[in-house]
Amino acid sequence: MPRLPAEDAGLWHRATRDVAPLSGRNAKLDRRRPGRAAPVPPPPSPSPACGGGPGGGKAGDAPAPALRRTPPAPLPPLDRFAGVDRATAERLKRGRRPIEARLDLHGMTQAEAHRALAGFVTASRAAGRRCVLVITGHGRIGGGVLKTAVPRWLGEPELRQHVLAITPAQPKDGADGALYLLLRRLPLPPP
Repeated sequence: MPRLPAEDAGLWHRATRDVAPLSGRNAKLDRRRPGRAAPVPPPPSPSPACGGGPGGGKAGDAPAPALRRTPPAPLPPLDRFAGVDRATAERLKRGRRPIEARLDLHGMTQAEAHRALAGFVTASRAAGRRCVLVITGHGRIGGGVLKTAVPRWLGEPELRQHVLAITPAQPKDGADGALYLLLRRLPLPPP
C-alpha cells in the first residue's frame, strides 16, 4: 500500500483517532503489522454534565459531545410497491383486485377528510380488508385540495403503518380523482 503524504496522513489520523476496533476473532490484530495488537484508545473521560468524578470534572474540560440519534430508516415511498410482488402490483394498478370498501371524501373539509381517512384505513385493516378505494374528487379547476392532501396524509406514520401501496384508480373507479390502497395484512396472533 502506498504511503500517504504527510498532510493526508495527519488528516487521516485526526479522522480516525476516536475509532475503536470491532470486537471479534481478529479485531485486535493490527493489519499493518500481523501478530501485533492494535492500540486501543482509552475510554473517554466522563463529562461534567454526567457528574463524572469529584467536582464534576476539571476546569477547562469541554463537555462531551451529545450522542446523536439517527432517525429510523424511512419507510419506502407508497407508490413504489415496495414489498409487493409484481403480479399483485399489476393487478392493483389495473383495477383487477376486488374493492372491499369505498370512502368518498367529496364535500368534506380537510379536517373532516383527514379524520374520515384515518378512521377508514384503520377500521378497514382491522376488518382484514386488503384493497380499498378512496375517492378524493378532481377538485375545481385542476388542483384539488384533497387530491393533493390524501397521498401526503397516507405517508404520515400513523396511516403509513397500515398501507402497503397506493396507485391512481382506473377510469371506471374515478381515474386520478380516486386512489386504490393496498392495506397490509394483520399480524398473526402469537401461538
